Amino acid sequence: MSDITRSELSDSNDSELAFESALRPKSFSEFVGQTKVREQISLIIEAARIQSRTADHILLAGPPGLGKTTLAMIVAHESSAPLRLTSGPTIQHAGDLAAILSSLAPGEVLFIDEIHRMARAAEEMLYLAMEDFRVDVMVGKGPGATSIPLELAPFTLVGATTRSGMLPNPLRDRFGFTAHLEFYDVAELQEVIARAAQKLGVEIVPAALIEIASRSRGTPRIANRLLRRVRDFALVAGESVVSLNIAQAALKLYEVDELGLDRLDREILKVLTSRFDGKPVGLSTLAVAVGEEQDTIEAVVEPFLVRMGLISRTPRGRQATAAAYRHLGIEQA
Repeated sequence: MSDITRSELSDSNDSELAFESALRPKSFSEFVGQTKVREQISLIIEAARIQSRTADHILLAGPPGLGKTTLAMIVAHESSAPLRLTSGPTIQHAGDLAAILSSLAPGEVLFIDEIHRMARAAEEMLYLAMEDFRVDVMVGKGPGATSIPLELAPFTLVGATTRSGMLPNPLRDRFGFTAHLEFYDVAELQEVIARAAQKLGVEIVPAALIEIASRSRGTPRIANRLLRRVRDFALVAGESVVSLNIAQAALKLYEVDELGLDRLDREILKVLTSRFDGKPVGLSTLAVAVGEEQDTIEAVVEPFLVRMGLISRTPRGRQATAAAYRHLGIEQA
């Protein structure tokens, strides 16, 4: 590969990263949807500013792709505070958390994604840190071990979780506010896509906007991803404007149907309607049947299918509804 080609490729990658950053709202005024949550968090931040203190700790709960990370960034921006990003799976020891907490600047916002996946020892250390801005560090082992209190700079913790039920009550209770993010409606997603298209320099007709929005599963992250794929399709096809036909052709190529179901969604419905004769199926059995992780099905796929009325959760397992049979064009036994 020539130096010129490498340079062009590097410029292209940098451009794509710049697009990703540009798509993310920087303030509440730019953030689309979640109106009530935005108002509630904005009030918390404003009250903290008036009292010259750090904002209360905030827990953001909801399915993936609804803007939890973006909201954490906006909290830091609106608080005029630096932001520290980390995730629950990376904090496997209390020492990992102690190192992060002790290095926080006064007023800093600490964002922990998938906070329910933190190690238990780290969770217990976090209790004291959230309440008293202090941690107890154990030095030594056995009978000679001693506990040394370490004072922390005041900070705001923003936790994000897709599985709020897995958070222990003592941790959940220490958050000053818990926000439950809801799926977006089509009108809100149209606004999300229109904003992203403008940032990406994509000219798109209103009918194509509606088509992409209606297949985005109520999720901005999916809407932006589908827009990128439709843009690529139009680019390769030599079209300067994304028309309805272009959008439909692109979504068909990527196997996203009229309801927004993808290959995995349809495979789950086929398993429930055909392979097990419409009987309830346990989560572990369903995961094996489609070759997917249980967590992915439960946290990513299932909420949308339940919301669309395509499957129901029963004491005996997951079961397809009459709507699922109709969508697949299968006669219900």
